[in-house]
Amino acid sequence: MKSANEKADAQQLRRGLQNRHIQLIALGGAIGTGLFLGIGPAAVLAGPSVILGYAMGGIIAFFIMRQLGEMVVDEPVSGSFSHFAYKYWGSFAGFASGWNYWVLYILVSMSELTAIGIYVQFWWPEIPLWASSLFFFLAINALNLSSVKVYGEAEFWFSIIKVIAIIAMIIFGVYLLLSGTGGPGAGIQNLWNDGGFFPKGLMTADGQGGYQGLLAAIALIMFSFGGLELIGITAAEAEQPEKTIPKATNQVIYRILIFYVGALVILFALSPWKSITTDSSPFVMVFESLKGFQFSLFGKTIYFTSLIANALNLIVLTAALSVYNSCVYSNSRMLYGLAEQGNAPSFLSKLNKNHVPVNATLISGLFAAVCIIVNKLMPEKALEVLMSLVVSCLILNWLMISVVHLKFKKHKREAQIRTKFPSFLYPVSNYICLIFLTGILVLMWITGMTTPVALIPGWLVFLYLCYLGVKRNKSYTPGY
Repeated sequence: MKSANEKADAQQLRRGLQNRHIQLIALGGAIGTGLFLGIGPAAVLAGPSVILGYAMGGIIAFFIMRQLGEMVVDEPVSGSFSHFAYKYWGSFAGFASGWNYWVLYILVSMSELTAIGIYVQFWWPEIPLWASSLFFFLAINALNLSSVKVYGEAEFWFSIIKVIAIIAMIIFGVYLLLSGTGGPGAGIQNLWNDGGFFPKGLMTADGQGGYQGLLAAIALIMFSFGGLELIGITAAEAEQPEKTIPKATNQVIYRILIFYVGALVILFALSPWKSITTDSSPFVMVFESLKGFQFSLFGKTIYFTSLIANALNLIVLTAALSVYNSCVYSNSRMLYGLAEQGNAPSFLSKLNKNHVPVNATLISGLFAAVCIIVNKLMPEKALEVLMSLVVSCLILNWLMISVVHLKFKKHKREAQIRTKFPSFLYPVSNYICLIFLTGILVLMWITGMTTPVALIPGWLVFLYLCYLGVKRNKSYTPGY
């Protein structure tokens, strides 16, 4: 017969994520396809000033991470900010934040699985899109069902590949600049040539000069940082969260400075910003600059042209697999946390022998699989609307983290409790984040991105109606 303690332990998530896992999960959350290929549209809007935009966005992301980090270090539980919203703001806030996050990453899962299929077709065009998407869907979900340590190990190596790729591009970019082999157009003066550092003024009569281009690009830039909050989700399964979470959180700021700002400074110096298009990237251009190089291997001449294309495809495929891997993990843990709160069916809190929320993983996977079908069968316009909802969910997610943190701090202050990992510049940083994120919504509306903003009120109303339905039918009330 099992003791009561053994039975209770069987129903708890296991702390299997080591310090190196947490460090690379945090780093991997900041490096995705948004950095490798998504910089193009933002660069077209803002020119070289997009570098400043990434620095600003990085600071806001760091503030948000410190606010979330303070909460999860004090209470390392499953469900992360949904738990805190429920406990310190109210039952609807907990319900809405949890389901909002879950839906956000179901939609992200859809796009990443589709991207994975496209990247595979680069090497094997005869393989149908659905087949490769299905293969990696099954592989990543099976990996996550095995144990949290396996997830952490996979994400560790996915992130290592992405980090090595960026470091290699930075080193090679520096070499091209210093050696003078980067081409006639390469030089640090590219950062202020062609109209200056702020060359695009979308609200001026001639569209030239001014900071408005940067403001328009901020909305695109911020979405590159989505995923950093994954550190909070890992808290319930991290070994020594009081040590690993603060360390990973504090390293976010200089990782952003190195991998985003540092890399973009070098890459913009190598390629004039006017040569960038919405479907190109400075990273791609660095690879393109290698086309003139060749070497001999076993008596055979190898041209860098083919190696460039294959290396870039491997990098973006790895980035997509990493994001989808994290989506599966975070969605299952969020559903598990919602079930523990009573805001999702209780069967979703069931753990397998490896202490993995098996039903939550399978249900999340089922919805992601439905999204693949929708993505294949529905018209292109429908997909655009779905992805607009991703934008809405992401803004709501960060706004709620900052507001919940204010309430968390008020509660701790009234209880005269000192937290272990105080946030940076509280409460000023909270108000800066709230003003900044609200400003992004205003800018999106002004610059024509009205659909994501208009969806937010309707989405909140829908969540509230669902909340009323669950509240009326559920018999379990969390003991907070």
